[in-house]
Amino acid sequence: MTGDEIDPKALIREAYRIEGIGPEECRSVFLDWALSLPVGADAPKAAAALVARYGADAPDHPMTHVLRDADTRVTGPKRRGGRSARVADA
Repeated sequence: MTGDEIDPKALIREAYRIEGIGPEECRSVFLDWALSLPVGADAPKAAAALVARYGADAPDHPMTHVLRDADTRVTGPKRRGGRSARVADA
């Protein structure tokens, strides 16, 4: 069970092979996978590569959904502090 640069421990590959795996287990596997990536790795880009590798053959697999969610970049609201925030709310 050897991995590669994107899936060093082959965790994602093995998750796709587990029959009956659910979304909760896939999120747990994903977290372990993300923590095993090298420092500085682009996790969303790696997740997209894994979707390309495994998702086409298993589009409804829970791991595909988890990886697609990881591929979306989350941008939060811009914080406005100080006087400008108080004046805007007045």
